[in-house]
Amino acid sequence: MRLPLLLVAAAPMLLANADPASIPPQIKTMLDAALASGNEGDVATIMKYAGTASPDSKEAIAKLVDDWKKKRNEEKTAKLQEAGFFDLWSGRAELGGFISTGNSESQGVSASLALTRNGLDWRQKFKAQVDYQRSLGVTSREHYLAAWEPNWKIDDRSYIYGSGQFESDRFLGYTTRYSVSAGAGYSALKGNRLKLDLELGPAYRATSFTDGETERSIAARGSVDFAWKLSPGLQLTQNASAYVERYNSTVTGTTALNAKVLGPLSAQLSYNVQYESMPPEGRVTTDQISRAGLVYAF
Repeated sequence: MRLPLLLVAAAPMLLANADPASIPPQIKTMLDAALASGNEGDVATIMKYAGTASPDSKEAIAKLVDDWKKKRNEEKTAKLQEAGFFDLWSGRAELGGFISTGNSESQGVSASLALTRNGLDWRQKFKAQVDYQRSLGVTSREHYLAAWEPNWKIDDRSYIYGSGQFESDRFLGYTTRYSVSAGAGYSALKGNRLKLDLELGPAYRATSFTDGETERSIAARGSVDFAWKLSPGLQLTQNASAYVERYNSTVTGTTALNAKVLGPLSAQLSYNVQYESMPPEGRVTTDQISRAGLVYAF
């Protein structure tokens, strides 16, 4: 009987310690400023040192921060629930090119658009890319790609994905290639600095080659999407995917370094490799391209 009586007697003291009014004014001011900024990293740092500076206020500080997080989550959920299809989109547009005259004449352009919509239960991803180059009046590179990927979120990390993709690159030996896939995805890393998404599933591909042959096959698809924020204005990304099949397997990978220039504008250097295990006769297995361009984030 003594323990319940002690808990009843101590309850007013515990409640008092959890009262925000018990936090010293200087520490409360710093906490309020961190909460107003909306930066969870700043809030966590202030909370840590505030608890050390005022041990008696630890419970009150923790309650204040927990209430703030709960309110933020409720507001975020309500916003996602009320959003229409044309809301919540973010994206990146990249453009690079060159022109040379004199001893040689050549022109080239590289452009891409990536869009993402992160909803409550669904995430949509769309990508389009064009690479085109002419040298001495002759086209030497012509690559087109369009891809759409819907993700259905199972929980905070796991999801089911679908994927549809169109490609055309006659210099790699095919005029059109359609790929569809579905499978499982997992966000292995979801920190502020490191992100890593992994996907694996079956796929179907239909390819029309430049030699007139058409190939349809079942494949296995896997992808890796990695991002590492080296500093507030510098980010390294690595995107790779593979279609493994009986006749012709394909592996593509892009490594990019992105540096902020001004506001939403940044400069980007990237290196792309595409490997075809069995290209048509006269074509090489590996195609590589380096790009330099400006990226606008919105």
